[in-house]
Amino acid sequence: MASLVVFGVAAELPTTPPPDAARAVNTVDSVAGCEYTATAEHPISAREVKLGAHRLGLRGVGGTAHATFVSDSVVPVGNVAGSKRGTNLRRVLNGEPPASVFASPTDFASAVRVAGNRRATWQGADNTLQIRCVSWEGVDATLVA
Repeated sequence: MASLVVFGVAAELPTTPPPDAARAVNTVDSVAGCEYTATAEHPISAREVKLGAHRLGLRGVGGTAHATFVSDSVVPVGNVAGSKRGTNLRRVLNGEPPASVFASPTDFASAVRVAGNRRATWQGADNTLQIRCVSWEGVDATLVA
């Protein structure tokens, strides 16, 4: 009888640890606040990601983990339907200079502000977190997707 109880408890324990949100946040923070353009990628093993300007959540088979950014320049970049700003920030994240995507630093700052204020929601995750720190005419942003 005792062996049945032990088996039942062991069968319910997760075999996979939750995704490591702290390591992902550390990678973002290591790129943030750069004086020159810097990029990084961080592999993640999560099914869903919740990316906000201050906090990252990762949800996977083994559970959910959250971590908070030290940097205050994190800008979540998402594909928002009908949002040209979201698309333009994605282009900058992918390597295009802000000056070739936005008409002015003011437009870039506006897109950064809107993206930073957007409410974080759970979304399907890619295998890699992409990070790019950009500074243009006094507008500093660490773009993350």
